[in-house]
Amino acid sequence: MKHVKKVSRRTRVMTGGALAVAIAGGGFGVYSAGASTDAAPAAVAADAAEGNVMQTNHLTVEAATEAAEAALDEAKKQNQRVSVAVVDRNGNTILTMRGDGAGPQSYESAVKKAFTAVSWNAPTSELVKRLENAPTLKDIPGTLFLGGGAPVTVGGAPVAGIGVAGAPSGDIDEKIAQAGVAALEG
Repeated sequence: MKHVKKVSRRTRVMTGGALAVAIAGGGFGVYSAGASTDAAPAAVAADAAEGNVMQTNHLTVEAATEAAEAALDEAKKQNQRVSVAVVDRNGNTILTMRGDGAGPQSYESAVKKAFTAVSWNAPTSELVKRLENAPTLKDIPGTLFLGGGAPVTVGGAPVAGIGVAGAPSGDIDEKIAQAGVAALEG
């Protein structure tokens, strides 16, 4: 066993005091850096004036939930077992809901349909028609060119996509997705 040298009380107090000063100094730097954000709004305003910053609208989680629940309610009325996905403007999943009895493939398909709809700001049933002239569109990762995806727009610009999958046809999936869009408009 190694011999441990006892440290004097004075050394412990001095070391502890130095440590306290270092921590306080570091904390002060963090707080003062956080407190000096007065310059940030001016910098953002300057960037915006120069066209370097762009603002976009995004759907809230509450609105996404409302849309997904409306779509699932519509699916229930039509006796369909589906999954619903809502993605934001950037194609990131906000939420997914798997309806009772929905097939295992429906979850991923719903996400891809929502992503496809928001990416092109068009219902996926319309995008299927574009494949005739541009068949390689279907090769873009994360997309699914089947009916069942609908964009959510504000002022004509896409803010989200709703995807539904699991019904026997894309037309039915898309009508269910449109019920989600309608819930946000009403």
